Amino acid sequence: MTFRQARYEEPPIWELGGSPSTSEPEPGIARIPERLRRREPLRWPELGELEVVRHYTRLSQMNFGIDTMPYPLGSCTMKYNPKVSELLARRREAQELHPGQPEETVQGALELLWRLERGLSRVTGFPEVSLQPAAGAHGEYAALRMVQEYFRDKGELERRREVILPDTAHGTNPASAAMAGFVAREIPSKDGCVDLDRLKEAVGERTAALMLTNPNTAGLFESEIVEIQKTVHAAGGLLYYDGANLNAILGVTHPGKMGFDVAHLNLHKTFATPHGGGGPGAGVLAASERLAPYLPVPRVVKTGRRFRLDYDRPKSIGKIKSAYGNFGLDLRAYVFLLSHGEEGLKRISRRAVLNSNYLAKKLRESLPGPFRPLVKHEFLLSGAPLKARGVRTLDLAKRLLDEGVHAPTIYFPSLVEEALMIEFPETESRRELDGFVEAFRRAVTDTPEALKSAPHSLAVARVDELEAARRPMLSWRDLRNAANLEAPVPVPPPS
Repeated sequence: MTFRQARYEEPPIWELGGSPSTSEPEPGIARIPERLRRREPLRWPELGELEVVRHYTRLSQMNFGIDTMPYPLGSCTMKYNPKVSELLARRREAQELHPGQPEETVQGALELLWRLERGLSRVTGFPEVSLQPAAGAHGEYAALRMVQEYFRDKGELERRREVILPDTAHGTNPASAAMAGFVAREIPSKDGCVDLDRLKEAVGERTAALMLTNPNTAGLFESEIVEIQKTVHAAGGLLYYDGANLNAILGVTHPGKMGFDVAHLNLHKTFATPHGGGGPGAGVLAASERLAPYLPVPRVVKTGRRFRLDYDRPKSIGKIKSAYGNFGLDLRAYVFLLSHGEEGLKRISRRAVLNSNYLAKKLRESLPGPFRPLVKHEFLLSGAPLKARGVRTLDLAKRLLDEGVHAPTIYFPSLVEEALMIEFPETESRRELDGFVEAFRRAVTDTPEALKSAPHSLAVARVDELEAARRPMLSWRDLRNAANLEAPVPVPPPS
């Protein structure tokens, strides 16, 4: 497939349509304190529907999207979002719900959330589930707050201040540990997995928890997981499961069976809800019996045939978000679970693992793989051999964009030199996989000049990274000013 991205001189929507209309003051404005009111009236572009549709369609044609191109982003699991889920989530009954409604008017929504929690309980092997967290790192932080309160009740919090992480951990793990008031202690891995000897040296009376992803970010299953959990529990610590890679083990095994105490899941990675992209996210917390009392409030409970939000949980870490969950994304995840069923979830994981191993075998003919050949849902390659030609992994990633495929995750995890992390989830066909193999081979064997100047077929060429760091354009106004001024654009002061 020959790929060339559309390229338009498309101004910001605020500059389309002539003079913007000025909004009228809202009724009741006098009840809003003067200091909270706008200094100037809100100005909207005066545009017709067709102009708006064409504007955003043109912008979409200058971008990558999962509906047109694959996203082999390792660790992110960028799978297709089924349209049936989107249609149901956009129904008026779902869209117009308000978190402040009386419980008796949202019984159907509460039942849906309750049923989703029961389904995710079976998937994770934990007895209790909460949909409260906003997204990934929020769930990590909430889980560690639960760990914190657990040790506070045991009178051990003062000494249990360390959270252990392998060097394959997601970058948000140490940040979440620090935010929760713990000290992150990194241990080196061995052949891409937890080094059990180093773990045994690290655990002790100061250990609060081990944060672990399984399969891990190298795409490898931690085969010594039973011995790992025994080591941590013997020292009095807890195990946190980062569910970023749950897509590889659905219906096959689960963190509860591995001995974890608390887990966070990403609905956008495993259950095909839209990826955040800076927008609304949705997370899940699942807990063992000993940590379940600490889950955030409210909890969705069923009494007879009625559903309600229960705040009466004395050991809870409290409320961590203004509204319970994100109903639109929770609904999409529930549709996904119902659509596939238990056997379907197993097929998802097996197909994802098959896709990964098929690609890994093909692509290792072009670049080396640093660890054992059999992987789970994703795998790592090293772009180190490219350096002999004066080329970096970054250049290869840019060149892949010219082939009509989003670049893989690069330079993560840091323990692999010039790393590429590749993941084609189960939603990608054999045809797409073979197309990527051919595109990858063309990119790797291209000339250094072509690689270092890529991309060539996108709406935007390669950015001068140094200049972008020195003079960032933080809004569309900066971009407009840069086009009109010959002098360097100063960084605007914070508004």
